[in-house]
Amino acid sequence: MFDTLAYAKKLKSAGFTEDQAEIQAEALAEIIDEKLATKQDIRDLQRDIKEMEIRLKYGLPLRLGAMMAASMAIVVAIVNLIN
Repeated sequence: MFDTLAYAKKLKSAGFTEDQAEIQAEALAEIIDEKLATKQDIRDLQRDIKEMEIRLKYGLPLRLGAMMAASMAIVVAIVNLIN
């Protein structure tokens, strides 16, 4: 977590006015909040990736198998109609 007060104090000790230090600290805090991923964001992303891997590993082959079986049944039906 970003400590805006400590950052503002460091800026003041480096010669910034109080207003400058506060505005700079607030602006940096906004950037950090909006643009940087938190540990929870990363955990959520890892969970989503694992769920996607499971769906791809188990869901896709089942659907492909079902489509192949349906295709074979259609081909057999057509062959039987022709003969």
